[in-house]
Amino acid sequence: MSTTVTDPPSAAGNATDLAVEVEGITKRFPGVIANQDVTFAVARGTVHAIVGENGAGKSTLMKMLYGVQRPDEGTIRINGESVSLHSPADAIKHGVGMVFQHFMLADNLTVTENVVLGAEKLHGIGAGARAEITRISDEYGLGIDPRDLVADLGVGARQRVEILKVLYRGARTIILDEPTAVLVPQEVDELFGNLRELKREGITVLFISHKLDEVLSVADRVTVIRRGMTIDTVLPQDVTSRQLAELMVGSELPTPQTEESTVTDRVVLSIADVTLAGAGRTVLEDVTLDLHAGEVVGIAGVEGNGQAELVEVVMGMGEPARGRIELEGTDISDWDVRRIREAGVGYIPEDRHRQGLLLDSPLWENRMLGHQTQEPASKNGILTNAAARTDTERIVREYDVRTPSIHVTVGSLSGGNQQKLIIGREMSHAPKVLVASHPTRGVDVGAQAAIWDLIREARREGLAVLLISADLEELIGLSDTIKVILRGRITGEFDPDVVTSQELGSAMTGAGKDAS
Repeated sequence: MSTTVTDPPSAAGNATDLAVEVEGITKRFPGVIANQDVTFAVARGTVHAIVGENGAGKSTLMKMLYGVQRPDEGTIRINGESVSLHSPADAIKHGVGMVFQHFMLADNLTVTENVVLGAEKLHGIGAGARAEITRISDEYGLGIDPRDLVADLGVGARQRVEILKVLYRGARTIILDEPTAVLVPQEVDELFGNLRELKREGITVLFISHKLDEVLSVADRVTVIRRGMTIDTVLPQDVTSRQLAELMVGSELPTPQTEESTVTDRVVLSIADVTLAGAGRTVLEDVTLDLHAGEVVGIAGVEGNGQAELVEVVMGMGEPARGRIELEGTDISDWDVRRIREAGVGYIPEDRHRQGLLLDSPLWENRMLGHQTQEPASKNGILTNAAARTDTERIVREYDVRTPSIHVTVGSLSGGNQQKLIIGREMSHAPKVLVASHPTRGVDVGAQAAIWDLIREARREGLAVLLISADLEELIGLSDTIKVILRGRITGEFDPDVVTSQELGSAMTGAGKDAS
């Protein structure tokens, strides 16, 4: 594939047109080379995408550009000047800001208060700050009102506040980490419009994403990193998403595609008129759905509309104020988490670090997590460590968890391998129902395809899956039925064979027709 771009056309022969240069960057950790001789250049006023599998070295590289870590070898140049970045404050001084995938905003504060927090000396905290925020918002087309309470903002608006925060601090190069992970299609379109406006104003964007179609639609150039090394820098018009995936992992990858229907008449999980109150308001209202053996029911919704609470009430982390939840005809509405798990409900949590793993513990101990009362973790109430270690070795083999040993800490694994360990753990107990909350969030295309295959295979074998995902391609490709949740209510039901991402996105924001 002859698509390599050694020098950005706009920067050829003129280093002052480069916003960022990375040359020969190497970073080592004990037993691991995270980056090896990474080299690429980013032209000023462009969107430059960085893609690669989990564990390829993207995050480490971005942390070095943002001053969180320091390279062992190599040179970083910003605007033609060699720099040594010891902290994010150093990066900001050189005009580099970063917007993380998980927003760092306080809901109970206004936009102004969030933006000025830690930067009070720039424009004060009152009228001067509000005026500057308004100016930046207007200049870059962000559409942000400094008086708004962050709690009242949607996900897309919150992301624009994060972008505004780094611009407020003088950033001319912005690193965006998985910026579309939680956005509906309309919000993605708005974000890409914002990025084009940033480009017009001379801002440079480093765009980190696993969504290759989006990368190709918004980026001016794409650098591929594999196993810590730069493989290629390509022009989007010269490659397809399939070819880009091949550069990343060395082979073509499947798309999510549900095969012949395996849905049976047997209802495994029934949720009837469930209402749940929380934080002084109703977070779920009259939610009703049935989940059959061999069926995947997808739940689509903008974050914060009740998906997390639905998962919690099914898993016993919250008891409904009204309504009934039945597992194979037995009322489990007031059961605790342990009893529900032991009855055959598997769980892939939304946040694997916070809810699914002990990052500082070895793989074999994480194999026991949540299943301490069941074999092989325990027998007759006594922990059986040797059996747990043996079974962890099996999971590593069967689920292709790439690790040097079951004795290393799970935090040393890439996100995709952490996720495969969780799925292997949950599937090892032959669940009747699998509650899968964002099962491929933050994993690379290779791990994503493997997880899709695992869900399809389990569906064929009769597993009932409740799938919550912000990835509309995933929902459409894997689900037998898709239900939309909006402000705590099921507001629509869609046939994945005919619905489009745009129609789902409209329904998720309340702009579409109820298809139920």
